[in-house]
Amino acid sequence: MFPDFLENPSDVAAPLLLGCTLTRTITLNGEKHKLVARIVETEAYDQDDPASHAFGGPSERNAAMFGPAGHLYVYVSYGMHHCCNVVCGPEGFGSGCLVRAVEPLEGVEVMRELREAGRAGKAHTGHAGKEQAERARKHPLKLRDLTNGPGKVCAALGIDKELYGHDLTVEPLVLGFAPLLPGETIGCSPRVGISKNANAQKRFFIEENAFVSRA
Repeated sequence: MFPDFLENPSDVAAPLLLGCTLTRTITLNGEKHKLVARIVETEAYDQDDPASHAFGGPSERNAAMFGPAGHLYVYVSYGMHHCCNVVCGPEGFGSGCLVRAVEPLEGVEVMRELREAGRAGKAHTGHAGKEQAERARKHPLKLRDLTNGPGKVCAALGIDKELYGHDLTVEPLVLGFAPLLPGETIGCSPRVGISKNANAQKRFFIEENAFVSRA
């Protein structure tokens, strides 16, 4: 079932996304795979927030944030990592919830393969690249490190700019509603790694979940 709360402002929608699932259908080496992950950490942004990409109005880069709720805004951070936001709020008002961490539920080995491929390919070609690939082979990622950060989420689920503006009600990436598990509680804190509006309590996470990022 698709979440019905995404028309709300980002600071309302962001905590409600916790527990919801992302289901990614992806084909690797000619074989189709289903990857399922549970959202465990989010951050809220909107056009009135100096830390938001929507601050200052719409542009070619952030246009998806001003579009209909329930679509995907994807951007590249530091020229290296893709990050994704679930667009929320009324259309025309730039708003989104950064998916900061997820808990892998299904297709873990494929997620690991996608993350390891990214690790091996980060370095430049030549000797440095070979060293990076060898380190990735000798020191495989721990399960809790697969998806505990926004760039890791996109790498593990194969999310890139091709999914910019994607409608999250249809494949290859579907957002599904799911409630918190019994006993789970939501924590709130300032967002991670920003310098503007840095003290705003707009980061939300499932407390004591092992897959929440190390803030």
